[in-house]
Amino acid sequence: MSNPISNETKNEALRVAKATQKPGQTKEQTKLITLGIEKGIAEYKKQQKSKAREKDKARKQALKTKKTSAEQTDEVQASDSNNAAKLPWALLLFSWVGFAAYLLTR
Repeated sequence: MSNPISNETKNEALRVAKATQKPGQTKEQTKLITLGIEKGIAEYKKQQKSKAREKDKARKQALKTKKTSAEQTDEVQASDSNNAAKLPWALLLFSWVGFAAYLLTR
């Protein structure tokens, strides 16, 4: 499963190899250096791609966790608001019962 090395990478590797070429170095030696540089660049790109993939997975997991916690918070707030809506009605009912009891005992 070897990935073909792009022409851009090959050109960059050749440019670097020629820039660091020593006097008396043969073309064959330069080609070997170029191949090594190509492999290094390909490996670097593969590592960066893997790191980007891991970072994206972590970001998606964080979003999923945040969304889940927000939904749970909404559910708790909804149940609290239901209880809060019942309280005024219970107090009203209690006050009317108390008023009726007062009138009956008078």
